[in-house]
Amino acid sequence: MEYILVTDVGSTTTKARLFQKIKGEWRYVLSGEAPTTVEAPYENVIMGVQNAIREVEELTGLKILSDEGKIIKPHYDGHGVDFYCTTSSAGGGLQRMVAGVIKTMTAESANRAALGAGAIVMDVIAVDDGRPDYEKIERIRHLRPDMILLAGGTDGGTTTLVMQIAELIAAANPRARLGADYKLPLVFAGNKAVRPAIKKLMGDKFALSIVDNIRPVLEIENTEPARRAIHELFMEHVMSHAPGYPELMTWTDLDILPTPAGEGMAMQLIAYIEKKNVLGVGLGGATTNVYSVFDGKFVRSVSANLGMSYSICNVMKEAGIKNIMRWIPFEIDEGDLVDILRNKMIRPTTIPHTLKSLVVEHAVAREALRLGLKHHKTIATRLKGAKRAQRMIGDILEYTLKETYIDMMKIDIIAGTGGLLSHAPRRVQSMLILTDGFQPEGVTKMYQDSVFMMPHLGVLSKAFPEIAWNIFDKDCLIRLGTIIAPAGTANQGEPVAKVRIELPEGEVFERDVTFGEIIRVPLAERTQAKAIISPTHDFDVGAGLGKTLETTIEGGVVGVVIDARGRPLVLPEDDEERRKTLVRWFESLDMYPEAFLKECKGE
Repeated sequence: MEYILVTDVGSTTTKARLFQKIKGEWRYVLSGEAPTTVEAPYENVIMGVQNAIREVEELTGLKILSDEGKIIKPHYDGHGVDFYCTTSSAGGGLQRMVAGVIKTMTAESANRAALGAGAIVMDVIAVDDGRPDYEKIERIRHLRPDMILLAGGTDGGTTTLVMQIAELIAAANPRARLGADYKLPLVFAGNKAVRPAIKKLMGDKFALSIVDNIRPVLEIENTEPARRAIHELFMEHVMSHAPGYPELMTWTDLDILPTPAGEGMAMQLIAYIEKKNVLGVGLGGATTNVYSVFDGKFVRSVSANLGMSYSICNVMKEAGIKNIMRWIPFEIDEGDLVDILRNKMIRPTTIPHTLKSLVVEHAVAREALRLGLKHHKTIATRLKGAKRAQRMIGDILEYTLKETYIDMMKIDIIAGTGGLLSHAPRRVQSMLILTDGFQPEGVTKMYQDSVFMMPHLGVLSKAFPEIAWNIFDKDCLIRLGTIIAPAGTANQGEPVAKVRIELPEGEVFERDVTFGEIIRVPLAERTQAKAIISPTHDFDVGAGLGKTLETTIEGGVVGVVIDARGRPLVLPEDDEERRKTLVRWFESLDMYPEAFLKECKGE
């Protein structure tokens, strides 16, 4: 094998990435991009794929397409590639409805399974979701999903309530999004005792697929069989009816994956290779996908209404204009800011042309990340109902513990992808956006996608994990550096920690850090240093309150950032004081040009 081609058929752009074996190791060569052609007048994704590949051909001189417009395989004498695969989110990706018995138990588990398979969940219907039956039927009828996932009941548990939900779906008789000429796929992953009744009720109306129960007992969540079934049905029913996909499926050497599933596999690859807890984000124009691999458990959440272009006004609506304004270091009228964001929404492909408009987008990104993580924590939860006294169905004796198991102190790596992060003019900007949005605690490594390549390498890792990691490591992952963030709060200027970093060539950085400071220490990429962090009694860096942590830290293109602004991060209430504080932080990190920051200060 010498050449591998991977494409991503996105909602607006089709992106081709060419990889080549050079001197015995696999490397990224270059990219070709073209508008996606899923909608009228073209209605054939093949055309967009061919156009993206032609750009690769022009730039490399390698002839990949035959005279008939198909990919030549295998590679020979300057023609063709050896392997081709693709991801896709064109036409709205994989949209599905989820149904279960108890909203916080089986329905929640089914929701996690659907999200993990790369789906956008349109709605979650449950017996106890507070809506009357006629409203549920009306909702199911109007959704027009690509697929339905029905769960409910432990094995040998309730049958009546499972059938109640099934009968609502049957009565609604929903139609598939991509036309009425085929049966809507339905995956049943509930109580095995009701399988015969489900077959009888649903068998003729739906393309029914029965898999193992998602919650066979309350203590166990088994999402993998449902995830696999979702993917198989996605290929068999949804992709085979989308314009141009049947032909594209004959070209690929692997099944087509939904783009978020590819992105999720890339995040899992980082966690697997590094053997660490990872929190990742795909910050898109229409959606924000948050991924976590925590103690080996992978969870994805999609905030389908939070994005940086099409959905930018939804971020404003959910966060509130004041929360966006708090990150802006210059005076701006609230009405003007609203107009800037509305203009971005109606012209989603425009890019910032002034530093002020760039800073505004960075402010929105922080809020999109904050809200995305908040939503993710509602998905990444402990199993409800497990080992708890159950007085009556739905009335569960709750533990007095945090709902989510995501502990920022135990997150070792944060990884970001998406246009705004990948194309930030200075890498320190994306590092601080990720830091302010997610607020990591303790010692955390920060990674970023160089060019949008994570979905491509995620799908490639299914067939060739070692090749995918080699390209990932050498050409995709930019190591931004390490954040040291003591958790706790204090008054401005009070001592937070004594930090000692033993740098290469015998240099030593030593400093008593005070509250409100943020400091950048240069340390080159792939360079390690020993750090000794001794927090005061009110602060924790991972060893406990007031306890010293000795650890090895890694450098990056930004270096090491010591963030003593406190957790949770609180900005001053007074507008003038807040703007001065932001400028001081930005100056300390060399975030934006000096002249611009002086202008923000009114100098």
